[in-house]
This record gives sequence, structure tokens and C-alpha cells, in this order.
Amino acid sequence: MTTFPDIQGKRLHSSFILSRVGISGVKRPVTINRPKGSISLVPEFDISVDLPARQKGSHMSRHLEVINKAIDMAVEEQNDSLEKLVERITRELLRSHEYATYADVRLSADYFLKKRSPDDREVIENYRIFAEARSRRGERDPFRSIGVEVSGLSACPCAMENVRELLKRELRKNGESKEAVSVLDRVPVPTHNQRNRAFIEVGWTKELNLEADDLVELLESNISSPTYEMLKRKGEAELVLAAHRNPKFVEDIVRDILKDFLERYRELPDDVKIHVRSVSEESIHKHDAFAERVTDLGTLRKGSFFENDTLKS
Repeated sequence: MTTFPDIQGKRLHSSFILSRVGISGVKRPVTINRPKGSISLVPEFDISVDLPARQKGSHMSRHLEVINKAIDMAVEEQNDSLEKLVERITRELLRSHEYATYADVRLSADYFLKKRSPDDREVIENYRIFAEARSRRGERDPFRSIGVEVSGLSACPCAMENVRELLKRELRKNGESKEAVSVLDRVPVPTHNQRNRAFIEVGWTKELNLEADDLVELLESNISSPTYEMLKRKGEAELVLAAHRNPKFVEDIVRDILKDFLERYRELPDDVKIHVRSVSEESIHKHDAFAERVTDLGTLRKGSFFENDTLKS
């Protein structure tokens, strides 16, 4: 039988360690069995291992073999979470790459939920779901995380109050009564809006068992308003009013998400990591605005907003 040379395994006398070597953009169908039912997804995988200085190259084909094997195992074992799937892939990577000491796997996928629109129509909305695992050889418990991203609407409170003041001045100038002017304090007034993308990722070295649906609801309840693929006239009007009655800075959104998460998940331990980010795609500026916090629940519970947080374990 003819054998071919292993160029990747060629030993080098002088080189550098590489932190990550892998492949990205691999798509595979996956079925996850959750308590509420089975979910079919087509995630995109990014997978990598470290490479020692003595090794010329990584065996890339093994990455694909590992993904296929892990998905087959997931089907046989009734896989019940994306976090377990990516963890299984990291463990298989370390088995197949005997020279590696570290493996990292991240997936992302479109995620669809049935919702009720403001005009009480059943609609299907699109979100993004994420999962990641990081394993080191010899460590018993790898780090695993689950996250979601939603697209919603934010209304600027600063512009709203400035518009309110301009309208009051205009009414006074036109001789309107104090009562007429005071009405502006009781109703939402025009402001500029942004499409807001809110993201949360939660990770730990043990099983968290968080529901993606609950994380989506948490994010959507802390922006000015969710958005919907389809709205009729009444629904559009109700959504715009709801957003203007709930104006928020991008900073408000991140802080409200963090506060709400702590209240909903009081049972989670202090060393659970959390990453929250909000991006407002500006409508009156040529730039976008964002706010972010990466920390652990223990730090949040202490109420400190001024320490230097470690990005990721």
C-alpha cells in the first residue's frame, strides 16, 4: 500500500507556538432536544487547536472528521444542548490532535421563534444563537457558554427631551396656555430612533441549562421595543408609541439587561461569566454607538461599576 508523506507532522528545529490553528465557516445540520421539543439548526462552526513550535502544520482534515463524529454521537445520545455539542467537539479535537493542549469551538446559527405582534398576529422572528467551548488537556471541566442576539428598536432620550423643550418654546411663543404647554410633559414627543442589536452570552465550567427563548425575551424586554418582520398600520403605530414611551441610551440597555439577569437568575453562582453588548445603529449620525460589560455575577452582585474586569477566563 502506497503511503504519502506527513508534511504537517514534520519536525521543526526553530519556530513559534501558534495559539490557534483551525477552520471556520463549516456548516452542518444539527438537532437539539430541549424540554419544549426538538430544534433543528444549521450552525456555522469555527474550530481550532493550538500548535506547538515543533509541529509544522495542523491536520485540518481531522477537524472535519471530529465535527461529523460529534454530531453523529449527539444523535445517538439524544443531545440536549448546543453547549454539550461544542464541548464534545473540543474533547474529540484533543484526542485526534495528540500534539495539541488546547481546543476551541464556537458555533452560531439562525434561530426562529413564533411570536405575537403588537396587532396580535402570529409571526416568526429571526434571532442568532451562539455556543462556545474551550478545553485544555488535563482539565476536567471545560468552559462552555450560550448566547443570543436580538434586533430591536431604541429611542434616544436626549433628543426627545430637547425636542420637547423646543416644542414648549414654540407653543409659548405662539401664546398657548400653560395647560397646553404642560401636555407635552405627559406624552411622548418625536426623537430619533436606532436599530439596536443586543447580545448576551453566559458561560461557566458546569452545565447552566439556560433556555435560549428566555434569553431572547430578557433582551427584548430591556430595549425600547422589539421589532417585527410584519406589521400592519395599527401594529406599526403601537410599536412606535411603545418605543417612544420607553426611550433608552445604549448604556441604559446594557445596565437594564444586567440588572434583569441578576433578578431572574439568583440561583446562579458568582463565578458564572456574563457578556452583554448593545449596538445602536444611528439614524442621524454617520457612526454607531455601543456599550458593553464583560464580568462575572459575583462582581455584579457587589454593585461595583469601576473595577477592571477580566474579559474571559
